[in-house]
Amino acid sequence: MSPSPLPAVVAFSRVAHHASFSRAADELGVSPSALSQTVRALERQLGVRLLNRTTRRVGLTEHGARFLEQVRVGLDQIDAAFQDLDAVRDTPAGLLRITLPRLVAERLVMPRLPEFHARYPQVQVELFVDRYMVDLVAEGFDAGVRLGESLARDMVALPIGPMHRQVVVGTPDYFARHGVPQTPADLVHHACIVHRLTSGRLMPWEFTGDGRDFEVEVHGPLISNDSEVAYAAARGGMGLVQSFSEFAQADLAAGRMVSVLEDWQQPFAGFHIYYPAREHLPPKLRVFVDFLREGPTDLG
Repeated sequence: MSPSPLPAVVAFSRVAHHASFSRAADELGVSPSALSQTVRALERQLGVRLLNRTTRRVGLTEHGARFLEQVRVGLDQIDAAFQDLDAVRDTPAGLLRITLPRLVAERLVMPRLPEFHARYPQVQVELFVDRYMVDLVAEGFDAGVRLGESLARDMVALPIGPMHRQVVVGTPDYFARHGVPQTPADLVHHACIVHRLTSGRLMPWEFTGDGRDFEVEVHGPLISNDSEVAYAAARGGMGLVQSFSEFAQADLAAGRMVSVLEDWQQPFAGFHIYYPAREHLPPKLRVFVDFLREGPTDLG
């Protein structure tokens, strides 16, 4: 076929991805009206309607969905070809998109970014702070950082720090008023700050004893989906929280918080940087992975 329809096919695929002419136009650097004309011209050439348009939304027609599925493989191959060319360049450069939790962004990445920029000035880093696991390929990310135990097996995952450990902590005043739990089962009698997972489920607290891992359902006066909010509530005396030991390190050292049930909490796999398996890593990603793994990697 003539290569002339290719830009129109790419334009159509981006509109379908975003379900929006305006967002696709922003990505492609054209006006929404020009993008709309391009897609209409493609529809005229094919003789079918690919998109249903209303004032509020854009959606695929049956023909459009079938067409997109058939051309997606070819578009992915073209994109991979460009990535392969980029991978052989000697100088790391370009936009590097990373998804990661706020805790990691603030404590592991941000303090070292000035050094990374000084070393690789042609790499522009975009940090997308989000507590949700995302599809790296579908969302256009180069890599992500998450706990190793939560990663899919089809990802390349490299540790960026040592094993981590959870601690159950509360204020001295809380324990003076409510007593100290001696076993995880005692937590049923304590006010616990509960974390809500992205699935909507309330996260049980995890412990290890008698050679096995087990969970304890906890309850308390506050539920939060943010670990720092939960820790702040416990630090204010609302109850107990299960948190990273590094996160509580300064407060424990200063006596503002007290750790309990330590014999029941064993180290576990820490944070990993992960990315889709590729035969050749783009230089911008390769140097970022190496840089992140070579420096300080505790959360304290």
